Amino acid sequence: MDYRLAQSEEDFHKARNKALFNEIQHLLNPEEVNLLSFNDIKQMIKPINETYVGMCTIPIEKIVGSEGRYNDFDNHFFPKSSFLKNRWEHVDEAAIQDIILPAIKVYEIAGLYFVRDGNHRVSVAKSRGIEFIDAEVVSLQSEIKLKQTSSISEITKQIINYEKRVFYAETSFGDITDYWCLDFSTQGRYDVILNHILTHKYYMNQGKAEEVSMEDAIISWYNNVYLPIASSINKKRILKHFPKRTIADLYVWIVRYWDQLKQKFGDEVQIDEAVETFSKKYKIPVLKRIKNQFKRIILRKAIDNTINDNDVNV
Repeated sequence: MDYRLAQSEEDFHKARNKALFNEIQHLLNPEEVNLLSFNDIKQMIKPINETYVGMCTIPIEKIVGSEGRYNDFDNHFFPKSSFLKNRWEHVDEAAIQDIILPAIKVYEIAGLYFVRDGNHRVSVAKSRGIEFIDAEVVSLQSEIKLKQTSSISEITKQIINYEKRVFYAETSFGDITDYWCLDFSTQGRYDVILNHILTHKYYMNQGKAEEVSMEDAIISWYNNVYLPIASSINKKRILKHFPKRTIADLYVWIVRYWDQLKQKFGDEVQIDEAVETFSKKYKIPVLKRIKNQFKRIILRKAIDNTINDNDVNV
């Protein structure tokens, strides 16, 4: 057997084992192993426009996702399936022989790169420890800049933090209300809150000779809309039934649910009633949460035993 073919087979075997080991380590959170989807991130960030940058040399470590092959590789670009073997090994053989391959094509968004064409080349380069690669770059313009990460949960946190900073800066919400804990677990919610405030302002303006100021609208919304619902959430102690969610998360959901109840039963439905029925309808049952936690503990022990008992060649 040609030594280059033997070497490329061994390289693929090592890369494939790394993907398997990565999957075992994240059995409790399998979504963290997924390669980031460009379209998912684009939908979250909503870039303004795109610009053709041209040929650049970019750092491999900042390539964190793919436009179309995100199901074929893990979050470190290791191959997830043996059906990638032939193409992967051909690219690896070229690297062994120092054959220069065409530049990859990527999108740049928020400081990170996503592969349009050349996923196998990126996978081989990462496996071989190469730090830079030539790329034809199309940049999507956005105000947010993301720190380097391959985790969808970490990107979500960064986007939420950015949205919070923008919301507080543009509305002076914290200075007006002295409330700095309007936090969410998913992106896009601060626009919902702003819409609630503007709708509240619209109704406040009805029958007024002079328009209500934004500051007065924020104070009124906070005191007469948000706080009563937040107080009811705390009084009913329902947050414990929604792990990893915030009071503001529940506020958004309950307002929507309350509107549905009022449309069905009339405006006499009270907020406490809406909060209580919402909790009963959507909460995760205690026994189910205990069962899930028990499963996680057992699974974690099994994972630890697998890692300790097996000398995985990575």
